[in-house]
Amino acid sequence: MKGKSGGGHSAKEKDQTADIPQMKAHPVQAICLLILVGVAWKALPAQDADEGGARSKILALEHAWNQAEPAKDLKALDAIFDNGLIYVDFDGTLMTKADFLSRVRAGRLQQVVTQSMAVELFGNTAIVTGTYQSSELLHGKRLLRRGRFVDTWVSKGNSWVCIAAQATPILP
Repeated sequence: MKGKSGGGHSAKEKDQTADIPQMKAHPVQAICLLILVGVAWKALPAQDADEGGARSKILALEHAWNQAEPAKDLKALDAIFDNGLIYVDFDGTLMTKADFLSRVRAGRLQQVVTQSMAVELFGNTAIVTGTYQSSELLHGKRLLRRGRFVDTWVSKGNSWVCIAAQATPILP
């Protein structure tokens, strides 16, 4: 006569036989997991190097911008900015790339010094935040400004271009 569990096996025996396929699957899953972790671990240094290289390029472009603007180097600025640039100046003026370059051409800016910068990468997009100090000549008097900025960069091909920038004054 068969017991309540059916099939001639006790409940205890049935539980043990049911676990055998699971026990066999665990080593396979563990090996797959170890392989995936190893592949991901090996990719991390390459990704870190890529991100470090991107950060260095973007910081170099930020410094080039700081040099080109007071020098009125429109060719360098043209290469740094995307054609669709949106720039919000410290006084709230909204400018296109053409507007910004026109302002630089007629500008009185003498120097821009970045005091701090941080780059955050989000795939092929980067956000740079920082502070700066600028000096310009206005009606024969030297005017100093301090501000905070946010610049948005996008990787296009082998280069990075600034697509949006915003400056906010830091009041004394």
